[in-house]
Amino acid sequence: RQEERALSLSGQISHNFINVYQKSDQSQWVLEMKSRPYCLCSNFVIFLLSLLCFPDFSSTLEGKVSPTSSPRVKPSYSFGRAFLGLDKCNACIGTSICKKFFKEEIRFDSWLSSHLKLPPNYLPRYYGNYTDDAKSWRPVEISRLMTKYQHDQSDKRICTSLTFAKSCSIERALWKTERFQKWLKAKRLTPDLVQGLPTPLLRCPSQRLLDRIVRRYAEVADAGSIFMDHFSDRDKLRLLYTLSVNTHPIILQIFPEAEGWPFLKYLGSCGRLIVSTSTRPLRELYSVSPDVAADLALQLLAIIDSMMNNDLNYYFYFTHLDADTFGVFTNGLLFVRDASNLGIIDVQEGTALMEDQQEHDIFSCLAVDCQAVFPSCNSIKHTQSLIMVCEEVLPKLLKGKFLPSIQEEIDSALAICADRSLALQEVISAAQKLAEILKPLRPCHSHFAYRYPDCKYHTK
Repeated sequence: RQEERALSLSGQISHNFINVYQKSDQSQWVLEMKSRPYCLCSNFVIFLLSLLCFPDFSSTLEGKVSPTSSPRVKPSYSFGRAFLGLDKCNACIGTSICKKFFKEEIRFDSWLSSHLKLPPNYLPRYYGNYTDDAKSWRPVEISRLMTKYQHDQSDKRICTSLTFAKSCSIERALWKTERFQKWLKAKRLTPDLVQGLPTPLLRCPSQRLLDRIVRRYAEVADAGSIFMDHFSDRDKLRLLYTLSVNTHPIILQIFPEAEGWPFLKYLGSCGRLIVSTSTRPLRELYSVSPDVAADLALQLLAIIDSMMNNDLNYYFYFTHLDADTFGVFTNGLLFVRDASNLGIIDVQEGTALMEDQQEHDIFSCLAVDCQAVFPSCNSIKHTQSLIMVCEEVLPKLLKGKFLPSIQEEIDSALAICADRSLALQEVISAAQKLAEILKPLRPCHSHFAYRYPDCKYHTK
């Protein structure tokens, strides 16, 4: 009887192609019809019906096929929209790297095991692996703008403040705000559009800095213009949200590692997650040997100097830093790992905002207390970051590493460098003296891959 039905079926579908496949997340077979001329013999249709009607037959068949001849079934991994933060878009960072996640070309470290599942969603960052060709993989860091708890609190604040409800459409609520309506009409990102935003990057903005943000914003196609004509409405909301919550991904984009800046390479974003190159936190290297400690300390001093003095006349300063702010690549090269607490003052143009005209709205309160008070641009010392490094990081990295006479000189230089009461030049001179003490302690060796063998020919 099944054969009679199969023959009848084969006559009805003579102008269609039947494709049978097994869904990765279901134990059933699916019959899919596609418009293509095809003629099926009765035996083949009987085979298909046996699979449709008797699922156990498929497992029996698999047992009779040798392992070498059976096709390799690729497992499928599902991503929750909530885990990535896609359910909150366009109150998110972007979607430029989502395809990499869905094509399994970005994998979390836990995915190297046979039992694949998403890691806990409450962690601020995750380690993973990234590929472009499915053969060679390189480590990456997958991080959030805020912790999940902070994001949840921020979303609740948006709903209660703008809609007077416990839950709402975050995007729709932000869309109706006065600030974003101004953004929708704007052709250029100007200082009045970002006034009152709490992130350090935008506390002292210049038009030159804002133009650089728009021109190098990687989450839109056809970047390169200082005008926002190529921005869609959703692009504008994503940029405004990112600038309001955490400008770490923005700094990675506008000051890329490829141009010599000491920041990680920005690979893209998906929802509320960003992907960048991976480093080992400096905190994990406090117990290294004296020569490695001296090398890291010199690199750190060089990074701070480049942020104080550079060809673009931007002064970078930290509002807060610790050992997790910096990271080290496998070749020994030191980078800024977390730029979320990094502010910028345009030495060339100065700030374009009058500080007594700062206005506050919901975008001022997404990541911080609405009543938070920040120091004025004029009160930020040129040596602020240098003092912080000498106070918070270098003492822990260099403590007890060297002979007593050398250690005493190092400790003395650090004490002067960390003294906030001293004049600018005294602090800078102490840092320069510290560098001179450390240089002879850093050997030219293949262990320092990032500068070997160049160091053999550049003793200076």
